[in-house]
Amino acid sequence: MKKKLPLIFFVPLTVGLVALVIWSALLLSFPRPYRDTVRKTGVDPALLYAIMRTESGYREDAVSGAGAVGLMQLKPSTAEFICKKEGILFQEERLKEGAYNIALAAMYLRYLFSRFADADAALAAYNAGEGTVRSWLSDSRYSSDGKSLTKIPFPETDGYVKKIRKFRKIYEILY
Repeated sequence: MKKKLPLIFFVPLTVGLVALVIWSALLLSFPRPYRDTVRKTGVDPALLYAIMRTESGYREDAVSGAGAVGLMQLKPSTAEFICKKEGILFQEERLKEGAYNIALAAMYLRYLFSRFADADAALAAYNAGEGTVRSWLSDSRYSSDGKSLTKIPFPETDGYVKKIRKFRKIYEILY
């Protein structure tokens, strides 16, 4: 006569398998393309991947209605600006190349973080533009100290910053 194992032995196994499936699904939903390029930028990888996921869904060929291009959705004018600032050759035809796009976006993010004391303000500027965020910071309805945003008046930008924060936290936990 065969002895049956009590049900209690299968519960941990089942829980473990479910956890493995969920973890695997998360890893597939939050990949890390261009790891070497991202690592070399000097910008927090979790932040770059969060922006990449939000901006293009990891699509190199993404082009927005506003003309933003590539993984990190850079407008050609923004990419040209940061290239001039950094003293490097701007090559618009390369904006859909992942490594080039990431490198320029990281330079632009470093620039924004040097211009804004508040991380959310810098991220809002990546989405809505530096001038727009400067005007919000000078308006007491949106900033009490002129440095940080208490409210982001554009719903799209507000949602964007919240999404970046959430995805960044997920990347930090996963990796």
